[in-house]
Amino acid sequence: MAGHSSNKPSPPEVGRLLVVAYFDVERFSDVRRAVDAAARDCGLDSEKALDFVAAVNEVMTNAIRHGGGRGELRLWETDQLMCEVRDQGAGFPATDYLNRTEPPTPSPAGGMGLWIAQRTSDGMTVDSGPAGTTVRISAQLRASAG
Repeated sequence: MAGHSSNKPSPPEVGRLLVVAYFDVERFSDVRRAVDAAARDCGLDSEKALDFVAAVNEVMTNAIRHGGGRGELRLWETDQLMCEVRDQGAGFPATDYLNRTEPPTPSPAGGMGLWIAQRTSDGMTVDSGPAGTTVRISAQLRASAG
């Protein structure tokens, strides 16, 4: 998603798992561990959970590095495990980073985080503008056999 609306509401949560109103570099590891535990509790197998946590890691890192040094995180469950990370940075042209088939050229400013997040999650949207950036990633939960 291109553009950003700071008043855009978050989707309703069906099964709230984790809400972190504030994370920064000091809280990073604790939040990552909590996301990992929640992903496994939702039934993601080890490989899928590792991929999802890697995606969350990249998005959180971007919030700290490029979004003002901190962010907010929400994790919830519907038919998917969903994670939303918001920051209050200056924003960026999101469409330049979405749906890439080849990795971007690394630079001193970064450039790989969203590509990695997109590759290690089942879905990703980015809404970015002068009021900040919101990234949502998802992992499909397995349907129960029946």
